[in-house]
Amino acid sequence: MPRGPHIHELFDLTGRVAMVTGGAQNLGLDMAEALGEAGADLVITSREAAKAERAATELADHCGVQVVPLVLNVLDEPAVEHAFERILDEFGRLDVLVNNAGGARLTSGGVTTDTRSIEDFEAVIRLNIIGTFLCCRAAIPVMRDGGGGSIINIASISGMVGRDRWVYEGSEDMVPNMCDYSTAKAGIIGYTRDLAAENARHGIRVNAISPGGFERGQPQEFIRRYNSHVMLGRMGRDGVDLKGAVVFLASDASAYVTAVNLPVDGGFTAWS
Repeated sequence: MPRGPHIHELFDLTGRVAMVTGGAQNLGLDMAEALGEAGADLVITSREAAKAERAATELADHCGVQVVPLVLNVLDEPAVEHAFERILDEFGRLDVLVNNAGGARLTSGGVTTDTRSIEDFEAVIRLNIIGTFLCCRAAIPVMRDGGGGSIINIASISGMVGRDRWVYEGSEDMVPNMCDYSTAKAGIIGYTRDLAAENARHGIRVNAISPGGFERGQPQEFIRRYNSHVMLGRMGRDGVDLKGAVVFLASDASAYVTAVNLPVDGGFTAWS
């Protein structure tokens, strides 16, 4: 006699609405595709209208769900508020928010602490932390009024461990990990934990995913050195390795999971 829902029901997102910031390319697009394949209607954002619209068309055709493309700079406070108003107008609800928009700031200057400018350091902190905060702030009232939801913040293994710069040596045009990016992603992990504590009473779960490196045509020497640090012996695969994690954290399969940072890194951060 079954003791609860079928496992397929637990992972099913049919009838739910998921927003993925930066969802028109790379890992953001992978996660949007996974959520759509699980049945969720989608809102994807990009700073470029053409990119968002192209990805939305492809996702709608592939997944058979409604996909709304939005142009959004997550640091533009009025634009963020307007985006969530648009979601309510379009769907009347929001069940899942994936805060994927973020990244590093590469300049012609140095990337070590003794050569990094205050402006560059601050820009990376703002993009990753303030952008995530603004989207969470706008999403929480919507989810609270809807009876709950799942917020998934995208952090990084760079926020968990110091990175071996040897991996980058000998690979032309590869830029080493920057301390400001690591600081920002560590901040996302801490923010996730306490935001979960603050909003658990509203039925809102807050978790983070920390991806490791994904292979995208990097120099073979870099890939070889990186893989030597990974238990599974390889980098992540676009279109495959992040999809299960985001559906798990978005769905009822993780209904008793909150305040967790889930590394998706092949064992990188657990191997010293």
